[in-house]
Parts: sequence; structure tokens; C-alpha cells
Amino acid sequence: MPVQPRSKVAILRTSPATILSDYHELMNLAGYQDVIAKDADTALKVNISWHFFYPGSSTTPWQLEGVIRGMKQDGYKPDLIHACHNRTVVIDAHFGERENKQINVVEAHGIRNIHLYEGDEPWINIKDAVGDLTKKFLCLNEVYPDGFMIPKRFIGENIIHLPTVKTHIFTTTTGAMKNAFGGLLNERRHWTHPVIHETLVDLLMIQKKIHRGVFAVMDGTFAGDGPGPRCMVPHVKNVILASSDQVAIDAVAAKLMGLDPMSIKFIRLAHDMGLGCGDPREIEIVGDQEAGRQNWHFDGPFKKMTFASRMQHKIYWGPLKKPIEWSLKTVLAPWSYIASVVYHDSFWYPVLAKKMMQEVLGSVWGRLFRHWEHVKSDGRGYPVIPDAGAEITRTGLRALWKSFGILAMCVKEAPEFASRRRHKAETR
Repeated sequence: MPVQPRSKVAILRTSPATILSDYHELMNLAGYQDVIAKDADTALKVNISWHFFYPGSSTTPWQLEGVIRGMKQDGYKPDLIHACHNRTVVIDAHFGERENKQINVVEAHGIRNIHLYEGDEPWINIKDAVGDLTKKFLCLNEVYPDGFMIPKRFIGENIIHLPTVKTHIFTTTTGAMKNAFGGLLNERRHWTHPVIHETLVDLLMIQKKIHRGVFAVMDGTFAGDGPGPRCMVPHVKNVILASSDQVAIDAVAAKLMGLDPMSIKFIRLAHDMGLGCGDPREIEIVGDQEAGRQNWHFDGPFKKMTFASRMQHKIYWGPLKKPIEWSLKTVLAPWSYIASVVYHDSFWYPVLAKKMMQEVLGSVWGRLFRHWEHVKSDGRGYPVIPDAGAEITRTGLRALWKSFGILAMCVKEAPEFASRRRHKAETR
């Protein structure tokens, strides 16, 4: 007897010539207007997994453009739409939105651009925001006994997540569910790494409680394999996905990558708790069903790990947990931020990134990215793109020099130091 579908995921194959109309069709195939209320503010949760441009790592400009255009075509008011960014201690979001050309799109459409950790943004303790829901948490009560703060603006807002299809060294894959991580957890997010799968499930429960509507639009024009979300092998895959079920869209993306969704702990947990559908047999694929049956045979994040990812696994789940992990919950924690920036920004990107990206930089998507500021849309997409492929100029010494500024930022913004500065200011 056929299994009755529990959830729906839309998938389409696309090209630069039709990318904008394809995103509009995709969102409506997935029924986003049934979920995203037009009379509520809508946050477009931009993903910046690396401030440097790296194919497959962060929200693409055409992904953001397609979603905004589609919403405007369907009658959503621009003044109720805003781009939304979180702060990560090792990621410079302002630099990242420029390098990934997301700010170009935001400014072109004149929508608000909100960095949650800046200005006068009000925050609210999770216990006040969701009440008794905290009793159902799998792990966050133990990680944060006194609770944690979330952006007050999220309560009653719609949210549309804008992840990409890629692997992750902590969670095997990362997508819609993981995209809420930075926005909902204020500081000391690394405290949750030993229980990261349970954390993502708790965050999904929170989202379902506080948001008016939750939706995800995932870009797979580029897709990343290997020790993501940064040091990946990028591939051109020409697909886009959307769903109102955060578990289902992550499951379909995992299946496309050649992985078993139900063997990925956060998907399995969320499925078993009824927070969404992680079993591909129970997910209805709409749009291009043949595209949904693809298997890209990705290696996954654990076969060719970087030095940094191997050390992280040893610290959070291996033999270094007992002697080292305790330090990450003390004023000594910034050593880990410094180590991450030095490895990824001062070494890996300047030395290895260009070679890893070379094959996809000359693709149609690489060319579109390079010429993004100048290409003209015909409403459906970008039919004419110059032949020159993307150039990555911020490599070698230029990337190394920039990494020093990022290193200074991560030390200055380290929550262990920032909280002390705030406490001193409050007691004066």
C-alpha cells in the first residue's frame, strides 16, 4: 500500500536565464502564500556561513533576488519585508553581505537590512517568550540553566530561511533547521555543539511557537560536499527547493546529496517528535519529480576532514573533550575563535580556496556572480551573461591581510569579553 505523503517539498531545475521566474514558481508550488501572512513582517533569514565568497557556502544573490521579486509580484508589501542577519563571533556579517553580493540586492529593492545584534534591538528571555514549551526542550535547559535571550522582533513575525545545499562537519548536512541557529541563540552558541542535533530540534520547536509562519527556500545552483560549511568541494547542481516543512526540505536535500536522511540525528529526532517529516517515502515532491530522484553521491563531511574539523570533533566528542572542552565555557574560550580564524581565514582560504573553487568559477553561475552588478534581467532571469568567469581576487596576501582584521574583530566581539565590558558599563 502506498505511503500517504505527510509533507510537500517543491524542487525545480533552473538556469540563469529563468532563475527569477523559477524561484517564483517554486515558492508557489510549495504553497508559501498559505504560510507567510501578508499582514505580518517577514524576515528573510540570510545565511552567511563564510564572509568570503565560496560557492555553495552562503545565500546567493539570485536566491535573495528571486524571493524578494516573487513576494512583491504576489502582493507582499516591501515595507513589511526585511533581510535578517545574525552575528557569529568568527564571521563578519557586514563584510560577508558585501563579498557575497547580498547587500546589492537589499539596496536595489530598498528593503530594510537588520543585523540582530546591533542598535536598539530588544531581546526577551526564552522562558518569557515560549512559557511552558521550555519543559519539552531536549537539551537547552541544561546548556542554559538561566535561559537565553532571543530577538523580541521574531515573536509574531514570518520567517523565510535562505540556506544552501551543503554538508556540515557537526550535523552531517546543514539547511533550513540549522539556519535558525545563529538568529535564535544569542551568545555562547558553541556551548551547544556537544548536543547540536538536540539543539536544532529545540530551536525548531521555538520557531513553531513564536513565528507567524515558517518557510524555507534553498539554493542548490551551487552545492557543497566535504567538511562544510566552509572548506568544501563546490559543485554546480542547478536545482532549487522550497517547503513549509523544515524537516522535509532538509531530508530531501540530504537525499539529493546521496545521504540517508533518517540516519542524520537531527532529522530523525524531529521526525519522531512530529515536528516535520524526515522520511522521503512520506514526502510529496512537486515540480520536477525527476530532479527530486537524483543522487549526487557526495562523500559527506567526514571522509576528508580538515585539520580544524578533526580537532573540533576530538574536543566536542572525542579524547580531548575532558581536558579541553571545559575551557570553552570560561573566559579562556576566545582561544578557539582565534584558532578558527587563523586556520580558515589566514591559511585555508588564502592558500587552498582558489584551487578548490576553480572548476565552478567558470560555470554559468560563476559568471553570473562575477557580473551580478551589471547583468540585466528580462523579468524571468538573466539571458545574457558575459563569458568571463568569476574572479577571486581576495586570495593570497589580500585574504591574509583581511584575516588579521577579522581576527581583531573576533577577539573584540568575543562574548566572554563583551559581557564583561557591558557589566562594567552597567555598574558605573
